[in-house]
Amino acid sequence: MPVGVTPQPITDDLDRLLVLLPSALQRALASAEARDQLLEVVLDLGRVPEARYPGRAVSLGDGPLQRCDLDAVLERLGPFGADNRAGIASTLHRISAIRNRRGDVVGLTCRVGRAVFGTVAMLRDLLDTGQSLLLLGPPGVGKTTALREIARVLADDLLRRVVVIDTSNEIAGDGDVPHPAIGRARRMQVARPELQHQVMIEAVENHMPEVIVIDEIGTELEAQAARTIAERGVTLVATAHGNALANLVRNPTLSDLVGGIQAVTLGDEEARRRGSQKAVLERAAEPTFPVAVELHSRSRWLVHTDVALTVDRLLRGQLVRPQERSLGADGVLLVLDPRSPRSLPRPVAVQSPQQSPQQLPPQPASALRVIGCGIAAQQLAAVALTCQLPIAVVEELAEAEVVLSLPQQLAQDPLLRRQARSLGLPILVIKGKSDEQVQRGLERLLQRHLAVQEPLAHSLGTVG
Repeated sequence: MPVGVTPQPITDDLDRLLVLLPSALQRALASAEARDQLLEVVLDLGRVPEARYPGRAVSLGDGPLQRCDLDAVLERLGPFGADNRAGIASTLHRISAIRNRRGDVVGLTCRVGRAVFGTVAMLRDLLDTGQSLLLLGPPGVGKTTALREIARVLADDLLRRVVVIDTSNEIAGDGDVPHPAIGRARRMQVARPELQHQVMIEAVENHMPEVIVIDEIGTELEAQAARTIAERGVTLVATAHGNALANLVRNPTLSDLVGGIQAVTLGDEEARRRGSQKAVLERAAEPTFPVAVELHSRSRWLVHTDVALTVDRLLRGQLVRPQERSLGADGVLLVLDPRSPRSLPRPVAVQSPQQSPQQLPPQPASALRVIGCGIAAQQLAAVALTCQLPIAVVEELAEAEVVLSLPQQLAQDPLLRRQARSLGLPILVIKGKSDEQVQRGLERLLQRHLAVQEPLAHSLGTVG
């Protein structure tokens, strides 16, 4: 986040949702234990109301929901939109209706909306690449929560012009003023769900965004609009219907997002070389989204860094081995990459508001030269710039005076350890890569390098 910008406080405002419910349900959900990790409250006429949590559901009381109780909730809530969804102004909560054949509401799903910080740490390095990103996964794993924070980070931290296409008001909340969870990103609302593809094109033509954020691409028209937008040079971040990339490949409506599928006839020689039949399925074009992430739970994601290659392998019946990322209880990001051993990290140039592209922040000649391992060069440079630390982020291991690394990165990159030792470079390990932890690590390096003026020991230990 730029220096001098104070983030607005963000809360769940759970009381504003619970106050709509019958008084008996409010009492049942009054305790902190009942509220913790609450996903939604389900109200169905003639059935006992339920509170749903990850992996379980809890009955709220013993008696079934009466018509008078349901009508009282509807009266407090207000009208529904064409998509049978309603919201609460300035919150992220969403209420969806189930209607009978006469159009009367007979059930409600009261979904709790939360702004959760830290989710974007799972894919911050992917945002730095500027490639379009597609999120996949079943309901309840945090796709919209991740999308919301991605919009904020892109707008506030990376200073991109971001427009959120908020069809159901689930990303930025109900009302005319967007929820502060999306930061400086702008929000365009959609009058009717079937018009989402038109608003996507309108955003590009009228508001010059660098990034467009969309929740739930679900129709062929929306998939076509996404390809049109990508071909105009605008980055897309979106979610789509489907639990995994393989589901999307088999979906004729949305397969264009990953390049589309076509039937081709191979020549005799090519068929023999592949060991396949002459009639095969192949990818028709380059994917609209070069990078895809499968959210299997809130703390375990599979990352396809080359969607084109993944689709080609799936169509040929070959093994697909995506990168696995998980977030430990201690907040440490663990990355398991099944591909061949990686080369040494090569930080890319960093851009800040005061400098032109392809330039790192200017540093005095006495600056400590640092290279990150598992920590993005952009983050190192931004922390150094914000805290005014005399740190120079370098691109080559041979140019560095010290390596700043995450513990799991060292375990996965033995080549880095060997080359650092051969060059006599000390390695400082930090437990996590939050800005605060990176700042403490850099400050410790500077204290040893500048204040004590003693040679850095080969192993500097671990910084919390």
